[in-house]
Amino acid sequence: LDVSMDSWSYFHACLVSIWLHRFYIYSAVAFGISLWAVVQFTTARTQKKVTEPGTADKLGNGCVPPQAQEVHVAGVKIFYGSQTGTAKRFAKTLAEAVTSLSLPVEVINMGDYDPEDGLVEETSSRNICVFLVATYTEGQPPESAAWFCKWLEEAANDFRVGKSFLQGLRYAVFGLGNSAYVDHYNTVGRRMDRWLWMLSASRIMTRAEGDCNVTQSKHGSIEADFEAWKTKFLTRLQGLCKGEKKPCSGKCKKGKCKSSGKHSKESSDHEHGTSEHENTEAEEFFETSSEEEAGGTDSVIDVEDLGTIMGHMTKAKVLLLAGSIGSVASVTLGTTWYIFVYQFLQTKLNCLMICASFSGYKLIGTHSGVKLCRWTKSMLRGRGGCYKHTFYGIESHRCMEATPSLACANKCVFCWRHHTNPVGTEWRWKMDQPEVILQEAIEEHRNMIKQFKGVSGVKAARLEEALAVKHCALSLVGEPIMYPQINRFVRLLHQHGISTFLVTNAQFPEEIRRLEPVTQLYVSVDASTRESLRRIDRPLFKDFWQRFLDSLKALAEKQQRTVYRLTLVKAWNVDELKAYADLISLGKPDFIEVKGVTYCGESSASSLTMANVPWHGEVVSFVQELARLLPEYGIACEHEHSNCLLMAHSKFQVDGEWRTWIDYRRFQELVREYERSGGSRTFTAAEYTARTPPWALFGARERGFDPSDVRFQRKNKARDISGC
Repeated sequence: LDVSMDSWSYFHACLVSIWLHRFYIYSAVAFGISLWAVVQFTTARTQKKVTEPGTADKLGNGCVPPQAQEVHVAGVKIFYGSQTGTAKRFAKTLAEAVTSLSLPVEVINMGDYDPEDGLVEETSSRNICVFLVATYTEGQPPESAAWFCKWLEEAANDFRVGKSFLQGLRYAVFGLGNSAYVDHYNTVGRRMDRWLWMLSASRIMTRAEGDCNVTQSKHGSIEADFEAWKTKFLTRLQGLCKGEKKPCSGKCKKGKCKSSGKHSKESSDHEHGTSEHENTEAEEFFETSSEEEAGGTDSVIDVEDLGTIMGHMTKAKVLLLAGSIGSVASVTLGTTWYIFVYQFLQTKLNCLMICASFSGYKLIGTHSGVKLCRWTKSMLRGRGGCYKHTFYGIESHRCMEATPSLACANKCVFCWRHHTNPVGTEWRWKMDQPEVILQEAIEEHRNMIKQFKGVSGVKAARLEEALAVKHCALSLVGEPIMYPQINRFVRLLHQHGISTFLVTNAQFPEEIRRLEPVTQLYVSVDASTRESLRRIDRPLFKDFWQRFLDSLKALAEKQQRTVYRLTLVKAWNVDELKAYADLISLGKPDFIEVKGVTYCGESSASSLTMANVPWHGEVVSFVQELARLLPEYGIACEHEHSNCLLMAHSKFQVDGEWRTWIDYRRFQELVREYERSGGSRTFTAAEYTARTPPWALFGARERGFDPSDVRFQRKNKARDISGC
């Protein structure tokens, strides 16, 4: 016992001693750690010096030979867009300077270059791309650079092109302009810089601008501005050759490229008094994104909620909104003011004026829009048509994508507009006449087609054909059937010999019943149960499920061609086969399109990612399983590129051959007879069918690609984009 007591006393004394001397112990441990860190750092520095090659082994451009270190810069490509020859001259001068650094260099006229094919290849080429572009009359690019800029703008604003489409491309921009034209000074260079950034290309240095106005030029002339920038560029280029990772010297965030000095003052001067609708692009500082402008709030705003939102707005925000709408007489900030702004927004939908320019479509009047589909461009160049060409025989280059109503009653998670268009449950704004909408839609569409004249790869015969619209896809965005004059609008299209493919989101059953014959009527069936529909479509109507079911019943009453459109979203709606089969039995559609969801990029309004996009094989498996539950339907067609398949009712299989295509001439004859008879002479879908060609059938070697065209395969398949 005495021994045990002595041991415990000794142990206790040790603990007390350690506690009393804890400061010295802590110091010793800290000193040991510091000493270890110093040894490790010194060793690393020593190893680096041992492996670093001598200056004698370096090339003239400061790059280490490939056997000693990887090549950080493979070469330089200089793109120029010039009207008077200045940008071209600068490009050649820069090329000579780059050549002196023993780097490969290529000078390219933007007019001779296909950005759709070429730019994506630069994401992995390790080249540095330099863009020297002038701003011409009224802020437009030179003629030789018009298509290049048009493609870049559309790619940056097209939901089908991922935000990372040009990730890996390194670039610098030098703009040429004249500050005497305040409203349009260097707008082309600024826009090009922003579009490249929006596609995740990386600036290697802050954008620079040359000024023809010698009184305002930073260095006394545009030539001196260019020489000053060239010196900085060559220095930066040598640093990149050595593997430097330093980004551009400006503040690059959310598309902004803030540089210090003279331009900051200029941008402030340009901000005021500009008449251009994109006046912020006349600044050095780029305009903010929609998320930035929203101040972090949810970007989804219901038309019905505008009054509430206005009520919570601060005085500053209300005044800012007033400034964006236009000059408003002095009014109080009470209820009268809120009602005024609310009614004004309902009437004019001015917010769409901003949205339209960034979405790539043209706004028509106050509530309609038109856009050039990517498949129209593809078919103009002989690269194949959309799935509607494969399934139904439309000529994609002669199809106009439009809508008479940009508003919608849903907030679908996969909406490609990211909910920047208005939403509402009823028509609440001033209505444009259908004659005006159609005339302006065709005019805008033709103007967009004409821009392809002279573009590399465009077939002259198809360009000429495309000027005469033959099909109209009423599915651009929103809910076309909400337009009170939809029947008059459809009749006008038919009178112009234009077929009609109308899409509705199945929330307006009475409007479906009142709808006069269209070439093909679609209903979006995005889910098969009440709960999944609520999660995916996020409808505004409280009785959305009953409206959905009633819409399907109304579809079953139609005599012309009807289609269910199923959009598959992995982990959301792909495990509801039996429920889908029940809904198909309810609406009895002629056709069922099953398509994998197209990823529309990141958005605060949606949580979808690429993980939610099903592989084509998964879509095929889903359709095969669904076909087993529907003995009256068979798998007719496939369009692999769009990740889409078509199921058709057995009545469209005649003598063993599918007849999913449409006889458009016969349809026009039938619809004219219907209209002349006042609706008494009805007709059915079976009266205007046509034989489906073998290449369009499911299981064909072509996988839905028209063999009369040439399929374009990108070298970097991971960047290939699908969808329609």
